[in-house]
Amino acid sequence: MSTSFTINVPATSANIGPGFDVMGLSLSLYLTVKAHVDPQQPTTPTNIRLVYEGENSSRLSLDPNTNLITRTSLYVLACSGHQRFPHPTTVHVNNRIPLGRGLGSSGAAVVAGVLLANAIASLNLSQQRMLDYCLMIEHHPDNVAAALVGGFVASYLIDVDRSGNIPESEADPAVVQQKQREQMAAAADDSVKLPPDNIGHFLRLECSPKIKAIAIIPQFELATSKARAALPGSYKTQDVVFNLQRLAVLTTALGRETPDPWLIYRAMEDKVHQPYRMHLIPGLPEILATFNPDNTPGLLGICLSGAGPTILALAVSNFDEIAAKICAIIDRQPSIDLPTDYKVLDIVSEGASCVESSL
Repeated sequence: MSTSFTINVPATSANIGPGFDVMGLSLSLYLTVKAHVDPQQPTTPTNIRLVYEGENSSRLSLDPNTNLITRTSLYVLACSGHQRFPHPTTVHVNNRIPLGRGLGSSGAAVVAGVLLANAIASLNLSQQRMLDYCLMIEHHPDNVAAALVGGFVASYLIDVDRSGNIPESEADPAVVQQKQREQMAAAADDSVKLPPDNIGHFLRLECSPKIKAIAIIPQFELATSKARAALPGSYKTQDVVFNLQRLAVLTTALGRETPDPWLIYRAMEDKVHQPYRMHLIPGLPEILATFNPDNTPGLLGICLSGAGPTILALAVSNFDEIAAKICAIIDRQPSIDLPTDYKVLDIVSEGASCVESSL
């Protein structure tokens, strides 16, 4: 008898202004992975056949050893003593999350890979243990915690040793190839690094159902590594205090039944990451300086989504009008060639899911 699993993982927006590497929202835009297990098919070295469709599907690797979803699955399986998928499996990926845009595409892939391994090998991992595996690969908890558990999430991470045979969520291809060569040369069971227990901790916060997320998506990619390289090595005390004050307010302000526009708008300001990334996102300085709740009805706040280039606007009404105004500023920048896209998304309370069916 063959078995199928359907995994859905939401996109996420991280930071939400002052919550750098802390806050995340899960959004109604999904990565879907359908795995069909057929023991009657011929075996292969990994027992994986990959098929892709959706956003940037032609650019994604179909090699199970380099594709982030299946690399993650193989890592989780190796930690449980499996060197490949237990049975021949076709993994069909439908990705609707734009890549490299600050909407958690790599985090979603990692979460999907962990859930896939858990289902394929009946590992019965707890949600906390799945988060441990995610955080060995994706080093920042904001996206993966929100993708895994859903909703408005605050999280933190303990320091861990990530040496050993652990996939990289984002790396230069040459570095990945070198690491693979080193791993093959040293191929031994002790090259697999088990995650320590309870690497990450999270808390789900309240978020008003009246709030929607407008994702303004420029038509260019920005690698997280490049966006992080723009950050300084140290910060002024007053800038850190500025963010801590706003973060403390934002965690409660978004959960009020009737959102206070100016309270949220000010609480979404940031001095830790956005000022240093302004030059990477054409139009961002003008956008942040132009729109506010007084001149833009329905608007609650604007910030970078994750590392960018997507810009996140939280609002309670006039979603399309707000999006059109922000898109217009981006589109008139000299370096922008393609029209900016946008999506009006719900903040979803359910995180990643896996449903099994027998055929």
